[in-house]
Amino acid sequence: MGFGAMRITGEGIWGEPDDPAAAKELLRRVVDAGVNLIDTADSYGPEVSESLIAEALAPYPDGVAIATKGGLERSGPGAWERNCRPDRLKRCCDDSLRRLRLERIDLYQLHTVDPEVPIEDSVGALAELQQAGKIKHIGLCNVGRRELARAQEIAPIVSIQNRYNLGDRDSEPVLERCQEEGLGFLPWFPLGSGDLARPGGALDEVARAHDATPGQVALAWLLQHSPVTLPIPGTSSIAHLEENLQAAELELSDDDMASLDGLAQGT
Repeated sequence: MGFGAMRITGEGIWGEPDDPAAAKELLRRVVDAGVNLIDTADSYGPEVSESLIAEALAPYPDGVAIATKGGLERSGPGAWERNCRPDRLKRCCDDSLRRLRLERIDLYQLHTVDPEVPIEDSVGALAELQQAGKIKHIGLCNVGRRELARAQEIAPIVSIQNRYNLGDRDSEPVLERCQEEGLGFLPWFPLGSGDLARPGGALDEVARAHDATPGQVALAWLLQHSPVTLPIPGTSSIAHLEENLQAAELELSDDDMASLDGLAQGT
């Protein structure tokens, strides 16, 4: 599993966290625990998450990959506006490089599709950044199969990051395409289970059978559901981080998987 660094910011994903020192301690624990992918975005804070990552970890240990995103603007807590103009994306990448204290970003992701900007233009800007040596790989977020195909006409795409979890499988067709093409699939909001976690339900029963939490089972389901899935659960708590990581050791049986698959599909 990777680590999603959205929750190390303030309330509403806005401003500094209440305890920046604790946030940096958490990030160091992430790496010490063997996690080698940290996912962030310039809009988390905005700018706060990237800056904290650099303050805690730069110079980065060998093998640790940093993924970030551009394409969303912030006007206040909980507010997100799309802006994927090519010139802005290039500025955002340069700013992320500076904040993250990197010469090249391992994975730079288009955070959204801007209805005012053809995806070909946005991805074209990322391709130019890649050619300039500022980013290594290009990823997309919050896209469908058609948008993925259009982007692939412009540049190689290595990963997709869409909302996907046990209770929300709208992106199953995108995940299937990622499996077909060997692309990484990073589900955001991976712990979402909603009413599925109710006491006495199938998720609760599987969790009890394995002496695990429903959240751990939800993560284990993601890991076993597809070989290209890389969950990036986020948290502001070291205890919660360690609980999440324990999900990687949880082995669900075929019967468990069948029960959870049916639950997710509403059958």
